[in-house]
Amino acid sequence: MQDAPAEARVFVGIDVAKHSFDVALLPGEQSVSLTHNDVGLQQLLEWLRPWGSCFVVLEATGGLEHRLTGELIDAGHQVAVVNPRQVRDFARGCGKLAKTDRLDALILAKFAQQVQPRLVEKASEKQLELAALITRRRQLQAVVVAESNRRDPAGSPQTRRSIDKHLTWLRKEVAHMDATITRLIAADDNWRGQAQRLESVPGVGPTTSATLVAELPELGRLNRREISALVGLAPYNHDSGGLRGKRSIWGGRANIRSVLYMAALTARRCNPLIRTFAERLQQAGKPFKVVLTACMRKLLTILNVLTKNNQVWCPKLPS
Repeated sequence: MQDAPAEARVFVGIDVAKHSFDVALLPGEQSVSLTHNDVGLQQLLEWLRPWGSCFVVLEATGGLEHRLTGELIDAGHQVAVVNPRQVRDFARGCGKLAKTDRLDALILAKFAQQVQPRLVEKASEKQLELAALITRRRQLQAVVVAESNRRDPAGSPQTRRSIDKHLTWLRKEVAHMDATITRLIAADDNWRGQAQRLESVPGVGPTTSATLVAELPELGRLNRREISALVGLAPYNHDSGGLRGKRSIWGGRANIRSVLYMAALTARRCNPLIRTFAERLQQAGKPFKVVLTACMRKLLTILNVLTKNNQVWCPKLPS
């Protein structure tokens, strides 16, 4: 990812839906609604062509934005994909409470103009495939947890047999996903090397490394503060006047935090650097959640340095 260039003067917001997308352009507040298919994509590129390179903002919509993003980047536009919550908060701050597709596109264009969020790079087909597999594995694992929680309260033996049968199938599917993800990473030299470096750190397993490879391509390319803020592990102040409130984390990529949480729990036991760090915080009287969040941030910093320097874990690495 990179910062928005200063020369961008035409700002475009695109509100993406399954069957259509609305486009708004600033300055001028021009807008158009197009069908989300090959014809609509071509019409969009033709509509933007007279303006040269535009700064385009789309919301993350669970994958519907991927093709649009790639096509726009290939056409020479600068593209940012942002969290919908940020845009909605921005709209409220501007006093825009109404919500339609056309208004959302205009708000996105104003967000692009005034905020100029970080640009994204085009993801390869293999990157999108790996991310889709990771997402599917996460969905299956969530169902495994839900079914496991239902089993014990189930009063009927027949109900339990049904749940056991479903759990058996689900676990086979998770294992199949794991094998597919492993083969895909092993087939790419860069991914394989990165996964090996990440898994050399005590506490980091294949699931964590695969998720980082798929969903955190910025790892190793940002400094420790930037990568912590991107994932949502940077503590933010909560002070006002004489009040000194508790620092808390906010925003970021929840899926990355989830795998780092489990990795940090393991690292507290088997990683000497993280264990010493956690013990020092505990002795200082820090609550469990504060200690574990700090361990997650510490672990992420280590992984970021190893990826940046193409190193494997060494217990004597400077903290």
